[in-house]
Amino acid sequence: MHYSRSPWSILCVLYAALVLLVVDIPSTRATDPPRSSNGLSNVVQWDNYTLFLHDQRMFINSGEFHTFRLPVPELWLDIFQKMVAAGLNSASIYIHWGLTNPAPGEFAFDGWRALQPMFDAAKLAGIFIILRPGPYINAETTAGGLALWSTSLVEGDVRSNSTTWNAAYQPYVSKIIEEAKPNQVTEGGPMLLLQIDNEYSQSPSSHAEYFADIEDQYRTNGIVVPLTYNDPGERQQFVNGTGAPDLYGLDFYPNNFNCTNGSRWNPVPTNFHQYHIETDPNRPFYLPEFQGGSHDYWGGPGYDSCRARVGPDFEDVFYKNNWASNVKMHSVYMFYGGTNWGGIAYPGAYTSYDYAGAIKETRFLWEKYDEMKRQGIFVRSSPSFRKTDWIGNTNRSMGIPVVDILGKDADRAFATLLRNPDTGTGFTVVRNLDGTSRDTISFQLTIPSSHGPLTIPQHARSITLNGRQSRVILTDYTFGASGSVLYSTASVFFAGTIGDRDVLFIYGDADQGHEVAVAFSGHGSRATSPRVRYTSTHGAFTAVSVLPYALPGGKGLLTLWDSPSQLVLFADPTTAATFWAPAVRVPTEHTVRGLETFWQFGTNTTVLVGGPYLVRNASLTGEGDRVLALRGDLNASVPLTVIAPEHVRSVTWNGQPVRVKSGSARGVLEGRLEVSSKVREIRVPKLRGWKFADSLPEVKDGFDDGDWIVADHRSTNITIGPAFGDGRVLYGCDYGSCENSVLWRGHFSATGDEKGANLTINGGTAFAASVWLNDVFLKTVSDFSAAGETNSFFAFPKTALRPGKDNVLTVLQDHMGNDEGQNQKSDRGIRGFELVGGVGNFSTWKVQGKLGGYTGYPDKVRGVLNEGGLFGEREGWHLPGFPMDSSRAHFAPRELSAGLPGGRAGVGFFIATVKLDVPPGVDATFSFEYDGGTPRTGAPYRALLFVNGWKFGRRVGDVGPQARFPVPPGILDHHGSNTIAIALWVTEDTAVHPTLDLVLEGAVDGGVGPIATNNPGWTDRRGLQSRI
Repeated sequence: MHYSRSPWSILCVLYAALVLLVVDIPSTRATDPPRSSNGLSNVVQWDNYTLFLHDQRMFINSGEFHTFRLPVPELWLDIFQKMVAAGLNSASIYIHWGLTNPAPGEFAFDGWRALQPMFDAAKLAGIFIILRPGPYINAETTAGGLALWSTSLVEGDVRSNSTTWNAAYQPYVSKIIEEAKPNQVTEGGPMLLLQIDNEYSQSPSSHAEYFADIEDQYRTNGIVVPLTYNDPGERQQFVNGTGAPDLYGLDFYPNNFNCTNGSRWNPVPTNFHQYHIETDPNRPFYLPEFQGGSHDYWGGPGYDSCRARVGPDFEDVFYKNNWASNVKMHSVYMFYGGTNWGGIAYPGAYTSYDYAGAIKETRFLWEKYDEMKRQGIFVRSSPSFRKTDWIGNTNRSMGIPVVDILGKDADRAFATLLRNPDTGTGFTVVRNLDGTSRDTISFQLTIPSSHGPLTIPQHARSITLNGRQSRVILTDYTFGASGSVLYSTASVFFAGTIGDRDVLFIYGDADQGHEVAVAFSGHGSRATSPRVRYTSTHGAFTAVSVLPYALPGGKGLLTLWDSPSQLVLFADPTTAATFWAPAVRVPTEHTVRGLETFWQFGTNTTVLVGGPYLVRNASLTGEGDRVLALRGDLNASVPLTVIAPEHVRSVTWNGQPVRVKSGSARGVLEGRLEVSSKVREIRVPKLRGWKFADSLPEVKDGFDDGDWIVADHRSTNITIGPAFGDGRVLYGCDYGSCENSVLWRGHFSATGDEKGANLTINGGTAFAASVWLNDVFLKTVSDFSAAGETNSFFAFPKTALRPGKDNVLTVLQDHMGNDEGQNQKSDRGIRGFELVGGVGNFSTWKVQGKLGGYTGYPDKVRGVLNEGGLFGEREGWHLPGFPMDSSRAHFAPRELSAGLPGGRAGVGFFIATVKLDVPPGVDATFSFEYDGGTPRTGAPYRALLFVNGWKFGRRVGDVGPQARFPVPPGILDHHGSNTIAIALWVTEDTAVHPTLDLVLEGAVDGGVGPIATNNPGWTDRRGLQSRI
């Protein structure tokens, strides 16, 4: 590390003091530093180590989840339960201003936008909420989450302390306060922290004063939990001074967002601890966002490549590197990504927001979740890890005198030592010096302990890391009521008390050797496997060496020690990940009212359950609590292993009894869980019986745009003005059309000498715009740069002009969303226009986006971003129950694979219905797959997928990469008829033949219970007018 702010001589003195400190293993509890609070409540406090909640230290282990990207409230509990099952105690939640405040004075905190069901689900699952309501959130959302009307109707800069901006956002913040105030932890609710805006700068002063205004609004209206900030990188913004909240946090994405690099990594950060000490040493080290995955771009490689880049090995190395920096408040972005349905996304993102998170978009778990669980249960099991001093690392020129790396690969290993000043527990985090290396290294480690310096392992050959691995080497670690570990080169999965026994569950790769020195208690039995060797060492401790699996004994669970008072287990990482440690609701003397379901604050009772795909919760029932009632999911029939208090004699699974018998160890029950045959009985129907109607009457003779909005503004609040023209502003947001498809019609009376039109069209990255003169297609333009803009000349064929008559230039534009960052007031629309030759100008411009604009859009359930301006959307063709025999529609049978009639450019709607009958008690996920799953077919088309009225997919056939679109239950009716609509936009005069299939992504026996649908059907929209 580089200590540029300290003279070398002072550094040496300080370092010597640290050395003296580290070898002095304490025998008494150290004095805690003074606590701080915001002066409004002492329920939540902090010192330089951690937060305190109700006088208990807590390590914030959090993951990001956006409820608006999973618009089915019953499924929020599913995500929260999966978070808790992975050992997380907090969920970070963005709230989207634009979705909940669609127009000035209009609020929509209902249905999937409601906050109370989110708080209720979190409380039921036992997970705290870190609320992040913006107004600006970024999150790869259109305008970064700002209300789209604010980008056009509000004068001046956004995110400043101007009078107009304050008037725009403050009513929204008032609604957030109204929803959040009764759900604070001070009221027995789950809301622990609240973040102010997001990723900003204190310069100029109007930015800082804007933050101060928001904070003042929260404080004066009853929000008393700590307010936080998320700094985008090591920028030292809002640490102190105007606008600085209670807690400062840093976000960091070391691998960036380019999944085309596959599994190549960027360097592991090594300056985090130094940055924290120099920037914010008196408060906990908080990472409100650390890379939990990556979003992908239009034309990108797809999320499989992202999973290779930010997979479980990334978590293993980078998250433990954060631990080594003494981070005690840690949130990964994203834990569950979800879907950019409707117009939620900013231009750089496509429909899937899978993010390569620990939970897939389909809500299924994968190996990354397993690693997160191994880390999460360790953190939950290790109270001594909540308070540690950073002693040093081996990256400094002097090294750590009390830590030495030995062996043939000593110079290729890297170690950081943390120590609890109260208990003396040491946590030495080791990895490859080059954290990106795939090389296997082996070494020994000399570290301090209560028995003096120890060189470990003492009996096995070495500590081995298989390339991209990291490990926490423990010394003087305690578990349960009286369990003691002198050292361990194996990782701890679980440590605690189950019934009357102290239980330690350690794990390590089966092709490596591992060693743990434990003070065995009671009279017990040892493993008989030839992989395990026991050696007495250091008085009461026994060194247990587990040899690589190449010797007889294989993989799986090994019982290293089994006595009435103690159980010690070992497994390989894969086997360890099949175990769960659900909290069992048993009150303690410290149980906090309202937090009864929360680990640490409501209960400290748990069991270990091995085998199932997921364990959602556990409870003790029956006379004498002899029945362990488990609820969870199965994706296959599996052996069941239960480690529970000895008085537990029987087990139920999802309400049904399970035959169990005593296992090989005390307090262990074994049985088998059989997956229901219902999982294999799901029938996936074919999508047949399509009907078709043209959806671009705007280019036909006689189309009446009389009720469209006249685009005649001569000024705009949008930051970038028009490029050229006659002064009229043709920006969709200025007319209430700020998302999805937008149509423009420019009228002129032709002389016959018009050569064409010069147009500059801005639609955002990956947009397209198709242009017609009267009923003649001219061409389509697009742009994939960050500017998302193109200037082009559209030549008029002589045969298309109608001299002496009204001629219409029709522009169909794909609005890809407003930019986030610095250009939320995006200039989407026609930035420049001129006729070349002839009459020389357009007499009238008309614009049509979604029906009703900001204020009058008809579908209040699905919300302001669901629809665009296509004729079929305006008419409601995508909605269940639309009468296809309507005289305004002209639907006729035609298969989707037949494409548009005549092989011409244009837009058509295809509608089919499909009935599902998923058995009760089965949680299934279906996707709609285009073109057999081919990411890019080269076919020039764009397609919108509507499922029961919800726009759940935007496919670009010649760009990709997304061809498969998951749709959750609740949007897709698993127990009835579903309306599937495709708006097919062909961008060239060529035949295209897209295919679409319904596919089953997977199914589990279990789930969270019945899922309600909220899919309002069609009503006649005639008479509704376009409004801003």
